Amino acid sequence: MVSVLLLGQAFAQTKKLSKMNQTAQSEHYTFQLNDKVTRQKVTFKNRYGITLAGDLYLPKDSSGKNLAALAISGPFGAVKEQSSGLYANQMAERGFVTLAFDPSYTGESSGEPRNVASPDINTEDFSAAVDFLGLQKNVDRERIGIIGICGFAGFALNATAVDKRVKAVATTSMYDMCRVTSKGYNDIVTPEQRSKTLEQLSQQRWQDAQQGTPAPSTANLPQKLQGNEPQFVKDYFDYYKTPRGFHPRSINSNGAWTMTSSISLMNMPILTYIKEISPRPVLLIAGEKAHSRYFSEDAYKEAAEPKELMIIPNAVHTDLYDKEEDIPFDKLVDFFIKNLKKP
Repeated sequence: MVSVLLLGQAFAQTKKLSKMNQTAQSEHYTFQLNDKVTRQKVTFKNRYGITLAGDLYLPKDSSGKNLAALAISGPFGAVKEQSSGLYANQMAERGFVTLAFDPSYTGESSGEPRNVASPDINTEDFSAAVDFLGLQKNVDRERIGIIGICGFAGFALNATAVDKRVKAVATTSMYDMCRVTSKGYNDIVTPEQRSKTLEQLSQQRWQDAQQGTPAPSTANLPQKLQGNEPQFVKDYFDYYKTPRGFHPRSINSNGAWTMTSSISLMNMPILTYIKEISPRPVLLIAGEKAHSRYFSEDAYKEAAEPKELMIIPNAVHTDLYDKEEDIPFDKLVDFFIKNLKKP
């Protein structure tokens, strides 16, 4: 009986520790909350009925004020406890109401199956965040902007083009996920290679249908570096797979996109209407040494005035995820103060 009692106590203690570990993981952020900012968990729905999870950051002295607001998401495959939360934290310290959110099918947001990307739904996610911000009592709904990071920078531009409530948009380390998925880095994929990939993905749909669940992509970060990887892969690994930026819910840290997510990305160009952002302003920020720099430069060429391209000296793509000495927060503040001013 004593043995049974001790085993029961041990099991209860193990269960308690397991629950504590899960809670610790759930509450893990890759940055420290600023002491001038409050953070609260929120949920809201997009027009597809998917419940999105976000963190709302408020300046502590915001009571009774009517403030400008920013919706923030990205990078592609990240969660709100990583880069987007860091941006939200920093911009809230500087006087903005900010919302960092997990896109549909990822992180703490709903949507089944998990880890699905969609250029349409992920664009809609930004507009849903604008819905939410515009209903907050301390937000001036005529002064809402968005920030997109990495792959969600492209979706942010797409959302701004179609959603006239967004008054200004800024991007950092921008990726056009549709372009890179369809054409590869620097557009090196041939039409024949694209056709072959689509043939394979089309056949994969039958396999997924038979299995009853979508297969994960195999194009993921390695669990361990061999040393011969391209530098940008090493940079991603250094962020997502190390304590610097690891989060258990991040797809890039601890999972994989579904293989067939590529289909819609390859078929729906998201920057077709980038000129229609005008006369609202666009700020594109990229690292001088970023492998992705050409996405921002090309978007800048296609966008109409007012527009601005800012290149950060010596910075690589992932430096603009979390290296506060490289992220031009003062520039972002000036940009949004100027362009989200009261009518």
